[in-house]
Amino acid sequence: MRTIIIEDEYLAVEHVQNLLRQHPAIDVVAVLPSVAEAIHWLSNNPAPDLIFSDIQLSDGLSFEVFDAVSVRAPIIFTTSFNEYALQAFTLLSLDYLLKPIQAADLARALEKHAYWLTQTTPQEQQQGREAQLAKVQQLLEQFAPTQSRYRQRFLVMAGEQLLPVAVEEIAYCYTLHELVYLVRHDGRKFSLEHTLEKLETLLDPAVFFRLNRQYLVSLKAIDKMYPHFAGKLKIELLPPRAEEILVSRDRTPLLKRWLE
Repeated sequence: MRTIIIEDEYLAVEHVQNLLRQHPAIDVVAVLPSVAEAIHWLSNNPAPDLIFSDIQLSDGLSFEVFDAVSVRAPIIFTTSFNEYALQAFTLLSLDYLLKPIQAADLARALEKHAYWLTQTTPQEQQQGREAQLAKVQQLLEQFAPTQSRYRQRFLVMAGEQLLPVAVEEIAYCYTLHELVYLVRHDGRKFSLEHTLEKLETLLDPAVFFRLNRQYLVSLKAIDKMYPHFAGKLKIELLPPRAEEILVSRDRTPLLKRWLE
């Protein structure tokens, strides 16, 4: 089954691909990290049999892909939306998987689509897909404003006091020994209860980028970049960090596109 993944989070792509390896019939033919690349691929390649799609991408909502291109494949949305948004998606004849995706949930979704394929004629499948996409297009305008509501501040512990830190003050967040720290532009550091994966859903992706497993950085915190061995990038941050910070070869093109 030819499958594509529309997703801009490297770790999320890795996770989905690892889960899909348990299903030999699934052949991932493309990973598309943006609205623009998804539209280009779907416009220039044979239609896939199945699509896994995140909702929030670096350059917009994935709904825009399905609004721009006639897609003839079932779609399984992956999302970190809140309870209200999830309830809205139940209005669609589509599956959704809540991040972090669980193996059992993915298996259930694949079984549902397999059953759907065997119980309907090709004409009925096409009619169903067209109805699904019409509902997606109707929800596009509804969800777009919601997507701009990122966190404006975090409440952190400063000694024995609680201190609000505005998002504009955050230089970067990093993980060390299973703990997550927030670093302000003035160099002050605070511990956070959120994981980096959770912070990715709370912070505006136009402003913050996941460099690797350890670092989620703001645009203003990137001081210098150097080519490194094997296609990697070496990053220097402000405030500076003593350790070497590298961006993988696979992640480097995403970072360059984000910076453009």
